[in-house]
Amino acid sequence: MNYRDRLSPWCIILLLPQMQRSVVGRFRKRNDAEAHLQALKRLNPTLQYEIIFDPIDPPTEEVEPFEDRAIMQPETNLHPGYFLE
Repeated sequence: MNYRDRLSPWCIILLLPQMQRSVVGRFRKRNDAEAHLQALKRLNPTLQYEIIFDPIDPPTEEVEPFEDRAIMQPETNLHPGYFLE
């Protein structure tokens, strides 16, 4: 998905048969999507439209697991009443 689509996460979708959907428009603000949805419903009252939030995450790199056992061990030299408050 291109950069322009990432800037507009609010989508109006047209609900189609067999659990399919088609994106009708993308908007930066939910209010803009709601106003456009009202106009679409007035023009085509028999069709079903919905507003969804569709954030696009950039691809992430694989992170190797952290294997430092010294840091993962709990502190043993804490005061005995440290957690009692």
